[in-house]
Amino acid sequence: MTVEWRGKYIEIRREGTWEYAARTRDIGAAVVIALTDAAEIVLVEQHRVPLGTRTIELPAGLIADLTEGETAADSAARELEEETGFTAASLDDLGEYATSPGMSAERFQLFRATGLTRTGPGGGVPGEDITVHVVPLAELKTWLDARRADGLVIDCRLIVALGFV
Repeated sequence: MTVEWRGKYIEIRREGTWEYAARTRDIGAAVVIALTDAAEIVLVEQHRVPLGTRTIELPAGLIADLTEGETAADSAARELEEETGFTAASLDDLGEYATSPGMSAERFQLFRATGLTRTGPGGGVPGEDITVHVVPLAELKTWLDARRADGLVIDCRLIVALGFV
């Protein structure tokens, strides 16, 4: 394997004739299915430069991107609070998954967060411009269809999440 190009967080690798993207330091992401006691799911909306539009996603972030040795669970808890303003009494590890294995080496650790308490407004760190949505699970499909009709892109990890709700 050779590295063809390296940035701060991403590099392009070549192995034989196969080219693919990977995170520098091979760090992964922590993704959170945040469920309220009122049968709602907490989602985030933000602009994603590669897609050129806003997206609807589960709260997520890189593991140990700023703090060496940070665990996936610690990253999940940190990102949940930063992005949504919620803390969780319980974080259940639901396993590791790949995002786009034909193009990327990226993997994510999926967590289910329950026992949520709102501790702040969320919105992410400066410059992220995250909008928080708390959506009743019974209305999720209709709500997502409406966002798609508005031109937003829905992150496919939401489909995975529905199997764990």
